[in-house]
Amino acid sequence: MDRLETMEMFRRVAEMGSFSAVARQANVARSVVTRQVAALEAHLGVKLIARSTRRLNLTSAGVAYLEKCREILDLVEAAESDLAAEGQVPRGHVRVSVPFSFGLRHLTPLLLDFGARYPEITLEVDYTDRQVNLIEEGVDFAIRITGRLAPLEVARRLSVCRMLVVASDDYLRRRGEPKRPEELIEHECFGYVPTAQSSWGFVVDGELRWFPIRGRLLANNGDALLDAAIRGIGITCAPSFIAAAAIAAGSVRPILTGHALPELGIYAVFPGNRYVPRRVRVLVDYLAERLGPEPYWDALPLFGVDAGG
Repeated sequence: MDRLETMEMFRRVAEMGSFSAVARQANVARSVVTRQVAALEAHLGVKLIARSTRRLNLTSAGVAYLEKCREILDLVEAAESDLAAEGQVPRGHVRVSVPFSFGLRHLTPLLLDFGARYPEITLEVDYTDRQVNLIEEGVDFAIRITGRLAPLEVARRLSVCRMLVVASDDYLRRRGEPKRPEELIEHECFGYVPTAQSSWGFVVDGELRWFPIRGRLLANNGDALLDAAIRGIGITCAPSFIAAAAIAAGSVRPILTGHALPELGIYAVFPGNRYVPRRVRVLVDYLAERLGPEPYWDALPLFGVDAGG
């Protein structure tokens, strides 16, 4: 029995909660996975996993052993990675999940440039607004844009995401311009599903308050909502990384600029408290450097003031 290989197999089963899922990821038969775990249990003389028809649960011994497995496997991976990195350029395969609009608009050029700088690293990029299961789907890290990370989520902040309320001059001429968040209910506002479909949040006296909106269009894609605003159909609340180019072109303009919207963070989120290989660290460092605390798209005139002076 290859002890490290069997420990890694057990860790995957424990984290994914399924023999079949691990088998699919490893491209082996389910029986191979079950035999390895059974052999490990026989070697240790204890039950690690309580099996039932519906789900797998770790025994108390399994929980304790899993923590030790993680420590040992991470130490081995770190030692091998650091040794292999001596005098060598980073190499290997990195799988990353990125939000659709943000990925297409801003990450694709950066990833292409990164690939030119590090030709020994291959990139597999999943463009999706779905929150992927990093462990189950074998993703090295995901780019997530959020105001609040999940408890115990392991992440590195890469940049800031500012939100803007925008509309076209044509719409504002026809319907008037709202001056306070309370007036949004009188307008055609496009809701982002599922997080902002019936209300938008503004910071009032240091606290987040939600103001109701209504409209005939709901969508889970910011580009679609911005396009509707450009066409003069209504008002949308958009991240600056989506709205910047349209504002610079004069297609829409910010409104309610005297009322602050909460900022979001742009994060690299990792699959649990695992060792991060050098090839992944290099990519995350590169993205943090290129995006920065003041991202380049916010240098465009967004808030009614030309950032260039």
